[in-house]
Amino acid sequence: MKLIEAIIRPEKLTDVQQALGEAGFSGMTHWSVSGRGKQQGIKVGEATYSELPKAMVHVVVADGDKDEAINIIIDHAATGEAGNPGDGRIFVVDVAESYTISSQSKD
Repeated sequence: MKLIEAIIRPEKLTDVQQALGEAGFSGMTHWSVSGRGKQQGIKVGEATYSELPKAMVHVVVADGDKDEAINIIIDHAATGEAGNPGDGRIFVVDVAESYTISSQSKD
């Protein structure tokens, strides 16, 4: 199993959630976060905003579904401007074990 952690623009969260759900990846967790990436924040007039609002999405998928889920996230999180800094970042982590609390079983 793989844990896909995507940090995306908050206005793209609904699109990403719907697309993942339609593809069968219905189990996910998301929350609001703030931070910055390569763009180092943004400057508006004299004000510099170094922490920008983002959404973080976690979804665990089977190893064979990793590429499909990543492509869905990329397709629906991108603003359409090629190379646009601030569109987000995706991390993939191996999941060694998983347990269902209600059944006390290892998945």
